[in-house]
Amino acid sequence: MKKMFKLSLIMLLAFSVVLAGCGKKKEETGATGGDSAGTAKSAVKVGLVTDVGGVNDKSFNQSAWEALEGLKKDKGIDAQYLQSKSKEDYVTNLNKYVKGKYDLTWGIGFDLGEDMKTVADQNPDAHLAIIDAVVDSPNVRSVTFAENEGAFLVGVVAGKMTKTGKVGFVGGSKIPVIVRFEAGFKAGVKAANPNAEIKINYTGAFDKPDQGKAAAATMYNDGVDIIFHASGATGTGVFNEAISRNKAGGSKVWVIGVDKDQSLEFGDDVTLTSMVKGVTTAVDKVTKEVIDGTFKGGSETLGLKENGVGLADTSSKNVPADVLKEVEDYKQKIISGEIKVPEE
Repeated sequence: MKKMFKLSLIMLLAFSVVLAGCGKKKEETGATGGDSAGTAKSAVKVGLVTDVGGVNDKSFNQSAWEALEGLKKDKGIDAQYLQSKSKEDYVTNLNKYVKGKYDLTWGIGFDLGEDMKTVADQNPDAHLAIIDAVVDSPNVRSVTFAENEGAFLVGVVAGKMTKTGKVGFVGGSKIPVIVRFEAGFKAGVKAANPNAEIKINYTGAFDKPDQGKAAAATMYNDGVDIIFHASGATGTGVFNEAISRNKAGGSKVWVIGVDKDQSLEFGDDVTLTSMVKGVTTAVDKVTKEVIDGTFKGGSETLGLKENGVGLADTSSKNVPADVLKEVEDYKQKIISGEIKVPEE
């Protein structure tokens, strides 16, 4: 009996040690609360729906997704995206996240505006947000940009730096946001170089690089030496045409990028400058409001004053200091209200 009692006591003590060890291990894991890198894991789920340009458009869809990727790393959120192949996909894709009880559903692009309005009104408890359109629903956060102000500045660069006196603009679909790009660009060119000729071409698509390449070829053949594009993935074709021509020799041609610093993708040899939009900053800011529990509907427009648009930081690689100084002078006049940039 004594031996059995001692054996039982030893087993009981050993079992207690194991339990204590397990409890300690569980407590340590809970303290980190996240992945192996120590990032606290958030319970927030965010879905992003692209327009037809897709998540790798080298433009605003990609900028939006990069913001969520950053928050996945820094905040541990669960972020997913769906690429829309046509406009008919918008409602279905938005509803996948809304019906899936995601904490926030993003729609990227003006084209999603009407469908987001429909989904938002049918799901008043859902939180949604959109870039480049205003949706009048209390549960939608709308973020737009004064593209015309940023485009004015790259227009000044083009007007000052063209050697042929001819510059071009390639747009995607002729919608309000792209018209603002065109209007600002033309105003900036004329302010800097009243005698410059400006050629305009709308391809009608944001996902057709071949059409962008054809539009650029036509312009370069007509003597244009600088093209500003606002055409999403279609702009890849504009860059490709310029790259081919520069490699073949002859007259140097340039492209002005859009939405993000496109020299990082296509190189400094072909990218004169880029007109950047704070899409990444906006998506990061609004998503963090959901994480913090401070999200609310409404709309906001970000321009030069709010640092929502402007020239890429790498512009000094190809744009002379005196031109950048003139750009800065125009920027301050726009911010002060001395210059009112047209929107159409």
